[in-house]
Amino acid sequence: MRIGYPCLNLSLGCTSSSTFRLRSFTTDLLRSKVESNLDCLLKILRYNVAHMILFFRVTSDLIPFASHPICRFKWRSVFKERFEEIGSFIRENRIRISMHPDQFTLINSIDRGVFTRSVRELRYHTDLLDIMGLDQTAKVQIHVGGVYGNRGKSIERFIRRHQTLDERIASRLVIENDDRNFPVADCLRISRGTGIPVVLDIFHHHLNNRGEFLCETMPLVFKTWTERDGVPIVDYSSQQRGARRGAHAQSLSPAAFGTFLRLSKPHNFDIMIEIKDKERSASKAIKAARRDMRFLNIRNP
Repeated sequence: MRIGYPCLNLSLGCTSSSTFRLRSFTTDLLRSKVESNLDCLLKILRYNVAHMILFFRVTSDLIPFASHPICRFKWRSVFKERFEEIGSFIRENRIRISMHPDQFTLINSIDRGVFTRSVRELRYHTDLLDIMGLDQTAKVQIHVGGVYGNRGKSIERFIRRHQTLDERIASRLVIENDDRNFPVADCLRISRGTGIPVVLDIFHHHLNNRGEFLCETMPLVFKTWTERDGVPIVDYSSQQRGARRGAHAQSLSPAAFGTFLRLSKPHNFDIMIEIKDKERSASKAIKAARRDMRFLNIRNP
């Protein structure tokens, strides 16, 4: 069991997602941003290892505008050695990596242009993971998409579109249940039609389900993962008090997280802590899991 957090580290004073406006695009500006982003990414990974945080979601903005037609900069070859260095560090320290394109990456969109742009975006994410030399346990996580007035047809369209994807992309994709459109039951239906693994978002399941208890849901979701995919991924968060429904908490409750760990036994999985204070809550989660054998086993290859 690895525990991690997404994209930003609040302790280091640098960002791996530095970008700029499209109208300001120049190759020189892009090169400088990528250099800075890669430097910070390696700093974050080193910080994480020092704090036993061995799961990390890499920002989609690592290479600004990488999937946009304006970008003809050969970043794959220019930064090949840097990516190899980062990939070696990841593998040597047994870090789990994932990525999560933004909400405009929609496989099941009724707009063919949106689908085409989504494929370009997914290809960029796949290229990043490939160039770092990461195996198929490094996943690209997306939502199912929109309902568009017909849930059944939208699910069928996702399945049909998924079958047209390049195998390099399809083998890295995972889908997560969301808090509005597609609960776990729909994700499992898509998985049966595609073989795509399902990420269980605990908070979203609490907000959007069909009456299934979490203890019933976990084994069904985890069966969608193969040995090549690695252990399942779970997203963990909770409701922020006094905020709109679905707002993620500012900080982890160790007591609530400890209860979740107890209830989730004996299942093994990697946990992405989707809470506002990032590495601080990940460290709290690690402290809460310090006596859990699933977590302690990460020390042994």
